[in-house]
Amino acid sequence: MDITTNIMLNSGKSMPVLGLGVFQSASQTYNAVRYALAAGYRHIDTASLYGNEEQVGKAVRDSGIPRGEIFVTTKLWNTEQRSHRQKEAFWESMERLDISYIDLYLLHWPVPEAFRESWAVLEELCDGKNLKSIGVSNFLEHHVDELMETAKIIPAVDQIEVHPYNTKWALRQYLKEHGIACEALSPLGRDNKDLITDPVLASIGQKYGKSAAQVILRWDVQNGIITIPKSVHGERILQNSQIFDFELSSEEMQQIEALNRNQLHEDPETFCNFF
Repeated sequence: MDITTNIMLNSGKSMPVLGLGVFQSASQTYNAVRYALAAGYRHIDTASLYGNEEQVGKAVRDSGIPRGEIFVTTKLWNTEQRSHRQKEAFWESMERLDISYIDLYLLHWPVPEAFRESWAVLEELCDGKNLKSIGVSNFLEHHVDELMETAKIIPAVDQIEVHPYNTKWALRQYLKEHGIACEALSPLGRDNKDLITDPVLASIGQKYGKSAAQVILRWDVQNGIITIPKSVHGERILQNSQIFDFELSSEEMQQIEALNRNQLHEDPETFCNFF
């Protein structure tokens, strides 16, 4: 396993297990993506909500790396679902990115009154040319169950909040049983300094000469979880990729799993009521 390691999706497409997230990267997005691609990353995760699809697309184009070697994800926002603008929103993302096609397009949140309709539109758009794979984000088990009542395509990915303080064991097992890849958004927690300074993680990291953050990301990939840590700093982006030269023991993996506090930043059951 190394930075080029991919996970095969149920769509038949392969997705790099490590990527760069660009949530709240703002004007620094272009440089962050260029740093990441130069460091060997081949997976970039953005969203229409983030307001930086143009920067992501330009960085991909300017990198000189063949388009087929870079995996790009973006997402459909809630208001576009409610206003029945799913198709228009997709083509607007395509125009902003300007990278020929989108590798993975996600429903950003399970908007209760709209996500099944939105999924039907994504199925129509997923033609293998402009759009390669489709998936969901922040979906819990019952959301996927409801989606599958009418879906023709099984989601390739569910991007969820998962980290050692919110391990989501049951949901991860559910996704595995249904052949849906699990992807960790905010894998290092969001605004959570306790997580990256946790004494258990720090102690494990000390054994390998690694930081707590690197231990978390290694825990992700050993669990088969696709992970997209966000940073705009070149040194940190590089450090986040240096997780393939050590391996956690089964006991250490269990120690990390035991840190779970069910600590969520945004609850999928209520978040869509406000956005």
